[in-house]
Amino acid sequence: MRIPIECDGPVPLYRQIQTFLQEQIQSGALLPETRLPATRDLAASLGLSRITVTNAYAELEAEGLVYTRRGSGTFVAPPLPDLPPSEEERSAPADWPLWQQQLLTHSWRSVQGDLDRMTASVSRPDAISFWGGIGDSEMFPADEFRKTLQAVLRRDGSECLGYGDRCGYPPLRATIAHILTSQGVPTHPDQVLITSGSQQALALVAWLLLRPGDVVMVESPTYSCAIDLFRSLDVRLLGVPVDEQGMRVEQAEDCMRSNRPRLIYTIPTFQNPTGTCMSGRRRRQLIALADRYNVPILEDDFLGDLRYEGCAQPALKALAPAGRVIYVSTFSKMLMPGLRVGFLVAEGPVYERLLACKRVSDLATCSLTQRALEAYITVGRYQAHLRRTCQVYRGRRDAMLAALDRHMPAGAGWQSPRGGLFLWLQLPAALSVSQLLPLAAEEGVTFAPGSIFYPCECAQEYVRLNFSMHPPDVIEEGVRRLGRAVERCLASEEGEVTVPRPRAVVV
Repeated sequence: MRIPIECDGPVPLYRQIQTFLQEQIQSGALLPETRLPATRDLAASLGLSRITVTNAYAELEAEGLVYTRRGSGTFVAPPLPDLPPSEEERSAPADWPLWQQQLLTHSWRSVQGDLDRMTASVSRPDAISFWGGIGDSEMFPADEFRKTLQAVLRRDGSECLGYGDRCGYPPLRATIAHILTSQGVPTHPDQVLITSGSQQALALVAWLLLRPGDVVMVESPTYSCAIDLFRSLDVRLLGVPVDEQGMRVEQAEDCMRSNRPRLIYTIPTFQNPTGTCMSGRRRRQLIALADRYNVPILEDDFLGDLRYEGCAQPALKALAPAGRVIYVSTFSKMLMPGLRVGFLVAEGPVYERLLACKRVSDLATCSLTQRALEAYITVGRYQAHLRRTCQVYRGRRDAMLAALDRHMPAGAGWQSPRGGLFLWLQLPAALSVSQLLPLAAEEGVTFAPGSIFYPCECAQEYVRLNFSMHPPDVIEEGVRRLGRAVERCLASEEGEVTVPRPRAVVV
């Protein structure tokens, strides 16, 4: 491949390569699924270092123009399916004042917004959704919680309708501290800050510690709303790959040495989206690494209680010396998302600064909800609900694993998560998510495309499936529809109709 390079010019060499390939892709000169030269070969032909070409490819991946297929190389990405226009896009720019028009040109685009538009484009009334990030609404303890709310209102009257303690309802903070201490995370109530869901807890930490241009080290893939949060602050995301033992910490030190991140964000237990758990050895390595480079760790433990099998690993917060880890969790996922009650645990000067951020954000979390939640937990209802939920969701996980074994074609891969809500499915090598999405919509099934969970890459071959949202018979039908869509993709690619049935593949 001949790429014009101006070695003494003002534009960095990697940027020249990126710009040339970008123009070739967007003009149609490089067609979708075209394999780009290997980084080593292209570097040799241009007389440049391999890292220069690698950086150029990484920028193209971040823009969604290329993707990497493991063991095969780097390919031009197929165009994403057309999405319904947003409200802003439907309005003529001239209709908006200038300051609003400027917002339309902002470089940050929400991956969650893209996902919402994808799912909204599915028109079948009987569509089965595997894309959500919550459990089954039928499992939410609505009647029990309503009774608890009424009891709290009778007990506390108007006292529970004010702002309350800015740090959170003291009995609730004491209960959380007791639960965490019993789980091996020694916690004092004064270290607990109640937030409006764990998303606000993540946002408070990001607002306090990060500035535009800073680097945040995250797992790759990771929680899509965290990606949106960090991108909205104009920080740069540095992804570390994930395998069956969680973040590959051995690859993190080189990244930290050359990029000097200001924050490490990790979901070590039942990671979203992969469902993996970080091994005990890697947890200790990550803590030592963060300490060596003076980087705080933000530990997101949003589903740690939802375990179906295996032994629990200690939280990073339990392993680290005081002040190194900010721990975040929530009650929303296990009880009801609408509760919007989460919490963070921190000690040292950072706690007071986070409290100040909380106060300017929303003053305080709803006092009535906090009081009702504390009453619900202390009478043992929460633990009973947790046991019941684990039993039901374990059965649904097993139902999805069995359905995948029956309906997915050869080459698809997945592993059995030991807890959480999600299963990470790798499609056969010949397929990409952009090809599968419209056919799955026709079949009446939706999922979360893997690309929205990657901070810097455009991964085409993974999808996230939520197995907790439906009973086993609906899961069976949904996976059957998904398998049929995959078979149609394979048939269109290979010109064949019959696809062999597989065994489950553990990755």
